[in-house]
Amino acid sequence: MSDSASEPTLGVTGKEVTRRRILDAATDVFSEKGYHGSAVDDIVKKSNTSKGSFYFHFPSKQDIFFALIDRLTTSLTNSAEEAISGEVGALAKIDTALKIVARTFSKHSKLAKLLLVGGVGLGKVFDEKMLDLHDKFALLIKKYLDKAVLEGSVGQIDTFITAYAWVGALNEVIVHWLYRDGSNSLEGSMESLRDVFLRSINAENNISDGDS
Repeated sequence: MSDSASEPTLGVTGKEVTRRRILDAATDVFSEKGYHGSAVDDIVKKSNTSKGSFYFHFPSKQDIFFALIDRLTTSLTNSAEEAISGEVGALAKIDTALKIVARTFSKHSKLAKLLLVGGVGLGKVFDEKMLDLHDKFALLIKKYLDKAVLEGSVGQIDTFITAYAWVGALNEVIVHWLYRDGSNSLEGSMESLRDVFLRSINAENNISDGDS
């Protein structure tokens, strides 16, 4: 079964279904063989399509790899926004967003390992893609930290620096879990990290475990 962050297929065109099938296959192939050990032929065979179909959607192996990064970024941000929409209070929204990160990377661990580490060395475009992923989530956190300040849930803080520091810590914890601690629950590690985050803004008493 593919470890990809697949999108719903209801109402999409045949070309889009084919594109998603190729992306799913690429996830499996890259996860099994690594980026450098994989070939377009492997992806074509796995997806049961053709080279013509592959190159219609993706000009190169690198392009499909970058498309997987975009896919994970979209899946993560959309899931977080959807989940937090039902929460009341900025801190509860942030707490839920952190839980969504843990859930997403736990569910798609092969894809996460591939994208967070497997693409290192692919150059400026890869670096910019990963920076975009970090930016989107950091700015989401900053948005609700700003609201928490306005609500009075936390005192005056530099929300920009705080958000990016949190994302950096998240990245380190996830990478460590992927390589060293994969048999244990990422959600458990995230609970500990959550407590650190809340203490860093003096908000540990402003949200309970049952708030989200």
